[in-house]
Amino acid sequence: MPDLVPDLAPTPGQTIGPFFHYALPYAGDCQLVDPGAPGSIRLHGHVYDGHGVGLPDALLEIRQADPAGRVPTVEGSLHRDGRFTGWGRCSTDRLGHYWFRTVEPGPTRDGGAPFFAVTVFARGLLNRLFTRIYLPVDDATLAADPLLSGLDDDSRTRLVATREDDGSLRLDLHLQGPQETPFLTYPRHRG
Repeated sequence: MPDLVPDLAPTPGQTIGPFFHYALPYAGDCQLVDPGAPGSIRLHGHVYDGHGVGLPDALLEIRQADPAGRVPTVEGSLHRDGRFTGWGRCSTDRLGHYWFRTVEPGPTRDGGAPFFAVTVFARGLLNRLFTRIYLPVDDATLAADPLLSGLDDDSRTRLVATREDDGSLRLDLHLQGPQETPFLTYPRHRG
């Protein structure tokens, strides 16, 4: 039987532009857990352009494992009903600040360091950017992580969050410039 599905050309990327606030944010989008939930933390930082100016209209999505290192496979991430889905979305404020209320992920594999997978959308980006935010665990674990071990010390440092006095985790993302965050590509991602 002949293949009835023709080869499809990939759809070109498109910037999210200044109008995403109309449709993409939703109630509770950046709160993966309730503020009083056991082990809840704040993950936050700024998104900066190449000149070090905060982007007021960026959108970040995170995907993460639970504290035991299991990536949830529950449906309904857009409807916060108390189940931990491991997915959240956050718009930056007028200064480029983002924040999520979540729990610290566990490592998803032996020899790996725990991390948040991050996708960045912003005006002027024709394709989304992918990166990771690693927890500030011991140096040996970070050095043994399969992704981090392939980076130089400076690049590795730009992917590891700092723990603040209140217990929150902070990592600023730089889209360009001398402090540019290392971004990832995936085999099927064209960009």
